[in-house]
Amino acid sequence: MTIVAPTEPVLAGRLGEIINRATELYEDLDFKAVLDWKAKDKTRRAIGFLPVYVPREVIHAAGGLPVGIMGGGDMTEIVRGDSYFQSYICHLPRSVIELLVNGRLDAMDGFLFPSICDVIRNLSGMFKLLKPDRYVHYFDLPQNFQGNLGGRFYVHEMKSVATAVSGMTGNAVSDDRLRESIRVYNANRKAMAAMLDLRIEKPWLVPAMEYYLMLRAGYLLPVEEHTVMLNEYTELVQKSDRRPLDNIRVMVRGAFCEQPPLALLRTLERAGCYLVDDDFVVGARFTPKPIPETGDPWEALADAFMNHSLPTASKYDQKHEKAKLLVDRVREVRADGVLLMAPSFCDPALLDQPMLQSALEKAGIPFTSFKYSEDTGQFQVIREQAGTFADAIKLWGIV
Repeated sequence: MTIVAPTEPVLAGRLGEIINRATELYEDLDFKAVLDWKAKDKTRRAIGFLPVYVPREVIHAAGGLPVGIMGGGDMTEIVRGDSYFQSYICHLPRSVIELLVNGRLDAMDGFLFPSICDVIRNLSGMFKLLKPDRYVHYFDLPQNFQGNLGGRFYVHEMKSVATAVSGMTGNAVSDDRLRESIRVYNANRKAMAAMLDLRIEKPWLVPAMEYYLMLRAGYLLPVEEHTVMLNEYTELVQKSDRRPLDNIRVMVRGAFCEQPPLALLRTLERAGCYLVDDDFVVGARFTPKPIPETGDPWEALADAFMNHSLPTASKYDQKHEKAKLLVDRVREVRADGVLLMAPSFCDPALLDQPMLQSALEKAGIPFTSFKYSEDTGQFQVIREQAGTFADAIKLWGIV
């Protein structure tokens, strides 16, 4: 029988303060943290970006604050947003439009829409119509990963963003400024990697909900402040008295864009699953390895995206190795099985699933799949499915 976690205790001390702060940021749909940051200097500008990935270093080098816009989750009632989109697409764009028309995105001086799907492309067009006074850019990512083709194209795209943000802040993006921003984000990558490594080795020390809140905090805080938060959190949880439970180790794939509600993460752990690897808020660690801090910084960022970024359904798989990388990652993190959890109507994730399932079957790796939306409120079916999956692996090693 599955041993499930009790209700999360109220955390005290400094660790509790950090988690409470991260929770406040997660619930900050009015972006008060961004407004507070801007209020300290009238030249400061915030640039919102949609999932999954943009080169935040470029915005930082221009003196701007890159802010992740992840939708309204289960905290926003969709009233006007549904009138902008048909019913057979994912929930994310409707809640983003709801935030926009309600004035909750007014803290942003500009918006970037990375080219991950047709829905995001159309959303960028709507923003141009609804906010003609704001900078709105459909950020095209390369599909050709040769340095002299896709690399040159990507550098041009990044410089276009740099010029626009610099025009708002008055800070030109020199090579030295960009190298310094790369250095600052490399420190963040190092802090992120330390937390991720701890989670893989001792997942009971880094519960899924806390881990997720720490990721989301990085989409609102200045990167320097977020790095301090990550390092302090990782240090404190190692000193805690948390004990392991009889949970299986699972890897999650498919949640790279529209994010699951916090209650769903709790449900999965209470069903007997430690989430040791996932693609939640994947843009926060899309280029996990340190980026060179010397040489041409534009080429370094382009190379990092094309050759050293994480595999995901929203990025062209030029080498056709996504399935192999999935199997390799399962073995690397010693996962007992995989949860393929995709948002409803997410074309990239759902089109990827048959290929991923085939690879897992051939490798003899247990998996199960289900769909959710950011405002999912009923979890009983998912809990029963995840619990059955966990129990089957514990009892027989298969499903």
